[in-house]
This record gives sequence, C-alpha cells and structure tokens, in this order.
Amino acid sequence: MNSQNTAPGSVGALRESLERLTADASDTSLSNAKRKKLETQIKEAIDELTALLAKLDPIAQPTSIFDPSNPKVVGRFVALAMVAQESHPLSDIPKFYGSGVYAIYYKGSFPAYQHISGTETPIYVGKASPSVSNARSPIEQGAKLSGRLNDHRKNIAKAVGTLDLADFEFRSLVVQSGWETAAEDYLIHLFQPIWNSETNILYGLGKHGDAATTRANKRSPWDTLHPGRAWAAASAEDAKSVKQVEAELVRHFAKHPVYPNLQAVLANFIGELRQG
Repeated sequence: MNSQNTAPGSVGALRESLERLTADASDTSLSNAKRKKLETQIKEAIDELTALLAKLDPIAQPTSIFDPSNPKVVGRFVALAMVAQESHPLSDIPKFYGSGVYAIYYKGSFPAYQHISGTETPIYVGKASPSVSNARSPIEQGAKLSGRLNDHRKNIAKAVGTLDLADFEFRSLVVQSGWETAAEDYLIHLFQPIWNSETNILYGLGKHGDAATTRANKRSPWDTLHPGRAWAAASAEDAKSVKQVEAELVRHFAKHPVYPNLQAVLANFIGELRQG
C-alpha cells in the first residue's frame, strides 16, 4: 500500500508539495537568484518542520546543549573575565607583556556618542594576537596588548576638536594563546561597538594610512567624523557623509541595547546561557 495514501490529509498535501518542490529544484533553467531564493525557502521549511517534530515529542527537549569544549562557549567566559577587569585611562597605558582582548570606553560629551557615554557599552573592542601562535607565557606572547592600545591612543589623540583622550578608558585581559579570537567575537556580538568594522557604521580607527599611489581611496567614516590624521585628509572623498553616519547611529541605538552598568551586562550574559 502506498504510504502517501495512508498519511493524514495535511501530511499527504505536504508530500505533494515536496514532489513539486523537487521538480522545481531540478529545473536547470533556474537563474542563480531564483535558485538561491529557493534554497533559502527550503532551509526555512526544514527549520519549521524540525520545530514541529520537537513539539510532537511528549518529552521536552532543551533548545541547546552546553558544551564546555566549544570555542564559542569558552569565548563567552573569556569575554566576561575581561569585563570584570578594572578600567584604566587610555591616556596612560603602561607597557606590559601579553596578548588577548580589550575594550575601549567613552565618557565624553561628543553629541553622537551620548547614548553610550559613561556606560558599560564599549565604543570599540579588539584583540591582540601573540607574537608566536603557540606562546605559553606572556613574555613569549610579547607586549601585544599594550602595543595595540597605544596605537589606538595615538590615533584618538590626533582627532583634535572632536575627541579628548581624557574621555577614554580601557579594560584588557591577557589570554592563553589561541582563545583571543573567540573572546573578541563574543564581545562584538554582545556589545555591537559602533567603531568596530563589523557594525559597518564608524569603521576606520585601526586604519594606518594609504600609500601615495592610493590617495584616491575614500575617507573612512571614523576619519570623516573625527578629522586629524594627515593621510586621511588627503583622501579624495568620504565613504559616508556626516548625516549618513548620524542617521545610522540613531538606527543602531534603537536596535541594540546599551548596558548602563555591569549588572546589565551580567544579566544578558546569564540570559544567553539559559536553556529553553
């Protein structure tokens, strides 16, 4: 007996739809755009059916499994350890051994940054990889964290008229070699810092300049909002206008939460660890 004939009506209709979908997917005349759209729709349908199967099971299933060996899980805890460190003035960075992760915080009065000024939401986060990939001690890692922070200090200090170095603080954490990337990824996920390139708003702080033969490159949004670096002034045009950046910041802050204190950061961290 054909199993399709014995299936409930809704399941039988699903099988018929699946046969039509198989025929559509086998159509060699599909354009790349239509094929990608179909692929997305199929994946969405698979997710919905998987969720339906979970609902049919009388025994509850956790939404996730806690795996301490997962690099993403380790990255979460390394990031939290960084947030737990004392903050220090960015204007006075001692030279110290070690690689790892860091966060820069703003507490000034620049109008575009008032949402995060004085909060626990950093304006920028980053990592400094060790000098030797398998370095086992801070000395072997080299003075990478302090070096990276000093690079940022010098760049911010050049933004005369818009930024005051005294309005910046930092936290840093020396991390066992190899774990800094996972920690940075989680920090970006959690805070969505507006100076990080991943948020695609005010990228450009870490840029070190262009060669004389590439002066036609567009000026980064960071340099547009904070002029002062000589090589950036020589760029032909802005990648974004000031108005565009300001509008993107408004949308960003409406979408992503700002953490007023460490308690709010910890509450979010704990919330993401909960199994449904």
